[in-house]
Amino acid sequence: MGRNREDRKQYLFALRQMVTRETKRKYARSYLGILWSVLNPLLHMTVMSLVFSTIFKRSIENYPIYLFTGQLFWSLFSEATSQGMSALTDNKSMLLKTKFSGQTFVIARVLTALSNFGYSFAAYVVMLFLFRIRPTVYMLLLPVPLILLLMFSTGVALGLSVFYVFFADIKYLYSVLLQLLMYVSALFYPADRLSEGMQKVLDLNPIYNFILYARDVMLYGVMPEPELWFKIFLWGIAGLGGGYFLFKYNENSVMQKI
Repeated sequence: MGRNREDRKQYLFALRQMVTRETKRKYARSYLGILWSVLNPLLHMTVMSLVFSTIFKRSIENYPIYLFTGQLFWSLFSEATSQGMSALTDNKSMLLKTKFSGQTFVIARVLTALSNFGYSFAAYVVMLFLFRIRPTVYMLLLPVPLILLLMFSTGVALGLSVFYVFFADIKYLYSVLLQLLMYVSALFYPADRLSEGMQKVLDLNPIYNFILYARDVMLYGVMPEPELWFKIFLWGIAGLGGGYFLFKYNENSVMQKI
């Protein structure tokens, strides 16, 4: 029991060190450093609001917050999966020299994305205050979609990391897929303005479901529908389980290829 506890401590320490290293690497050539994690979503929200707020101001109340909420969750998924995809090849030497499983390096990239989410969330809280969004008890449910999105993102990143070892060009295909997913995630437009067929397409997009849940509890102050609860739990558990299975099934082949 004591040995297992010591191993866990060492693993968590190594994971923290990896996250710290990834964060420093990301901002190595930036004068503003981590501050960009706060400024970037704010600048993006400002630009997008200027472009689209006049179009959707009658359809979406507090449009900047509507946009910012979706942007936060989308950025977390996009960064976690895009960076996690190359985690094995980027850490080839460490992977071969250490006893840690390759999944540790993928998880470190996901947690780095989570830390950036935390910095951006600080700016989000300020915006909620400035736009006078009334606090409700439902805001306490925000960790639910966040944790499940992390699970889903981890599963996707694990699967992509395997494919990337054997087929590096997948990063270009995935960038196209990400762009498509972004446009069908209702980040900057109201879903109810779409046709019935397109709304069904949105419902099939897991990222849209996580964003919809977050908007319900943070922006609208309502309890999400039971169907939405079921969807995000299904996507989170299935995504993590599928990605983990794919990774473990191909782990030996990955090590031989690397």
